[in-house]
Amino acid sequence: MNHDAYPDFYISDILKSTKTIALVGASPNSARPSHRVMAFLLRKGYTVFPVNPGQAGKEIQGQRVYARLADVPEPIDMVDVFRAAHALPALVDEILALDVRPNVIWGQLSVRDDQAAAKAEEQGIKVVMDRCPAIEYPRLVG
Repeated sequence: MNHDAYPDFYISDILKSTKTIALVGASPNSARPSHRVMAFLLRKGYTVFPVNPGQAGKEIQGQRVYARLADVPEPIDMVDVFRAAHALPALVDEILALDVRPNVIWGQLSVRDDQAAAKAEEQGIKVVMDRCPAIEYPRLVG
């Protein structure tokens, strides 16, 4: 996949087929982008599982927070990543170790690592990087 430019249908198909999202780097702070994007995704009807080891066991926007992806109690369609780009390779390894893998890894704005993406794609996982679903959804889905 060319991660410099995604066809609209690629992004649109992901947003339409996704039902459950693990949001890695979720924050309880309403000023943080991850908090606002989580609110947007919840309003659009997605089931969102916040993942943040420092907040595990608490709630963010009424959703129980999990320490790591393996703790999420049901299979997830997409992992939305609000972490620094340098954290993406280790996160891909964590994702590949899951019993049931997500269909998509979505790196938020500025979250890009082409080698980590290639590793995930070799295992059949779609990857989107340096994009935000809260920007792409209104543009492509409505």
